[in-house]
Amino acid sequence: MTSGKPAEPVARGQSASAGSLPSLVDAMLESYRDDPRGHHINKKFLPSRDEIIRCVQMLLQLFYPGYYGRQDLTDETIRFHVGCLLTELRATLARQVELCLCHQAEACAGCTDSCSGEAARVTDALLAALPSLRKTLLTDVQAAYDGDPAAANLDEIILAYPGLLAVTVYRVAHELYAMGVPLMPRIMSEWAHTNTGADIHPGAQIGGSFFIDHATGIVVGETSHLGASVKLYQGVTLGALSHPKDDRGRVIRGTKRHPSVEDGATLYANATVLGGQTVVGEGSVVGGSVFLTKSVPKGAKVAMKPPELTVRGPSDAQRNEPDFEI
Repeated sequence: MTSGKPAEPVARGQSASAGSLPSLVDAMLESYRDDPRGHHINKKFLPSRDEIIRCVQMLLQLFYPGYYGRQDLTDETIRFHVGCLLTELRATLARQVELCLCHQAEACAGCTDSCSGEAARVTDALLAALPSLRKTLLTDVQAAYDGDPAAANLDEIILAYPGLLAVTVYRVAHELYAMGVPLMPRIMSEWAHTNTGADIHPGAQIGGSFFIDHATGIVVGETSHLGASVKLYQGVTLGALSHPKDDRGRVIRGTKRHPSVEDGATLYANATVLGGQTVVGEGSVVGGSVFLTKSVPKGAKVAMKPPELTVRGPSDAQRNEPDFEI
């Protein structure tokens, strides 16, 4: 029989058997000891993802003043605003670059003494490159406007287009990648990937006036080479055919695995181009859903054969045919 007295509620975060908690802790600790992957214990250096994204936000304010951050800027206030941003950015970026460098050195059992000086050098080099990067980004803004008849003006491009955000972050991440900064470029590019749907590896080499329309599903691999005035539509993949491996079955890194796309080429929605030796020639047009693993010459037009469609009219409704309407 039951007493009719209601059972005591279990507190949030407390198991029904409190005595099992110590054994669960022991089991978790044992899993950490058994496999060093997936934890950062007894280690000193790790960059802050939040601080790195804060650097990205400051860079957006510097590249596109008045669109990001403060919106009441004037000729009288812009100098002070930019000075404050650069001062904060330099300090934050230098610290995170230092942590990235030290993290790599620690993982390789190397010396971390030189990380601070190298971080200062890298940070100053990136800041010095900002005017040049902005000049290139303005060609990307113009390319988006020129390439999309749905765009009303440049304001719309800067404020609303995910493709431009992805390209902006890529250009900064690529500079850091080229300078040999570990981890930070991928944190930046994967943040952009999450927010835009476009996955551009910071190692890719991309010329000016680059436009990605709609952005969603675009993948540009690490060793891709894109010339100037290239246009990619949603779902385009510039990928690898396969990953070469050594005699022990390990992936060989540092080889060119992704295609090259020359100046002025256009790749339409869901086109897939694979292979490090594959070249899409200058001014070529690759149609939607094309699967391409061999090079095409300058000015080529590559298209799939139209699929065979079946169209039913209202008078066909009584036939014993499957109805795909939901």
